[in-house]
Amino acid sequence: GMGGLDVVRRVHAACPTVPIVLMTAHGTTDTAIEAIKGGAYDFLLKPFEMDELLALVERAVDQGRQAAEALELGGTPSTPGTIVGKSRAMQSVYKEIGRVATKPVTVLIRGETGTGKELIARAIYQHSDRSRAAFVAVNCAAIPETLLESELFGHERGAFTGAVERRIGRFEQADGGTLFLDEIGEMGASTQAKLLRVLQERCIQRLGGRDTLPIDVRVIAATHVNLEDAIVSKRFREDLFYRLNQFTISLPPLRERPEDIVTLAPHFLRKHAESLGIPSPSVTAEAFDALKGYSWPGNIRELENVVRQALLLAGHHAVTPAHVQQVLAGVHRPGSPLGESFAQVVGDVLAGAQRGEIVDAYDVLLRRLERELFSQAIQLAGENQAKAARWLGISRVTMREKLRQYGLKESPEPPEMREPVGN
Repeated sequence: GMGGLDVVRRVHAACPTVPIVLMTAHGTTDTAIEAIKGGAYDFLLKPFEMDELLALVERAVDQGRQAAEALELGGTPSTPGTIVGKSRAMQSVYKEIGRVATKPVTVLIRGETGTGKELIARAIYQHSDRSRAAFVAVNCAAIPETLLESELFGHERGAFTGAVERRIGRFEQADGGTLFLDEIGEMGASTQAKLLRVLQERCIQRLGGRDTLPIDVRVIAATHVNLEDAIVSKRFREDLFYRLNQFTISLPPLRERPEDIVTLAPHFLRKHAESLGIPSPSVTAEAFDALKGYSWPGNIRELENVVRQALLLAGHHAVTPAHVQQVLAGVHRPGSPLGESFAQVVGDVLAGAQRGEIVDAYDVLLRRLERELFSQAIQLAGENQAKAARWLGISRVTMREKLRQYGLKESPEPPEMREPVGN
């Protein structure tokens, strides 16, 4: 038979002014986004209270013909598949994605570090009518101000010292698609002024160039800082803020939606078990309780790192509270337990094996030693991956993979930290 989303689309197509409320037991990302895109006024997750349903129906009836938020279906979007969470807070985020995805407006995503702002930007892109064109992401905080303008707008040969050839900027790369500007609050005044002009005039000029190039790019920006405070302190342009803030999505921190941990943790467990060659990963109920009892200042990114480290400790056995507590005690933070005497570390691992809390003690110990080796190397090298790789006698590709594996590096290496090949 016909599915609920199909009914929503057909009813909305036939009677676009009739408010539709969808009731579903499957509160997935796509269900939420597609329901709103398809024309639903709202949706409810089962089970729900009758008073909640009556209040929602009353609001829908009151809205009547003012169905401006209902979006017509525009093409068949790709499935994001990477946003995880069934909490009410995340359901609200999915609805907002559905409302704005096909609208020709800039979007500002606000949230603490590690809340998944780029995933939300990608979901907007994937559900938009630009999903067949490019999605280009730029971390404004990872690129020095002196290089950011060239990165965004490109440059002509000879535009500055070292510009030996023409370079296409990120705006041109994203032409027809979507440009995601992460950490927009870290952008300097000069680049802010040029970005404002691009948003106003819909054209760019490469550094050192004379030609004005028209561009068709949707901009999605993200920040973890309070831009209103930055405006007051003259660190961010008020006119640019209003250009970017045509629609806002605020992401809740993980501590405000702990119920999502029971969905997120298994998701990360499966993700990293595959890369680590662990066939049947599992987590005990007590380990889930330990995860839910933590405040997660680093949000989803920190949870993923902790799950990955706990999985490394558990090996081919279930992740227990002991593994979680061991990681939270400091393995993923500066000042690792391996800063203690090596004999003490060996003793701790063997004691855990004796109690049955750690299996494959040999592999666990080697992984902990290897993690500490890479952690100290990248710190001593000042986050310069090429230099650290040279010290260890390995390739930069291997270095990057090890940093990713052990959760030591989450963002690309800034351009000024990359060494020329052969140094």
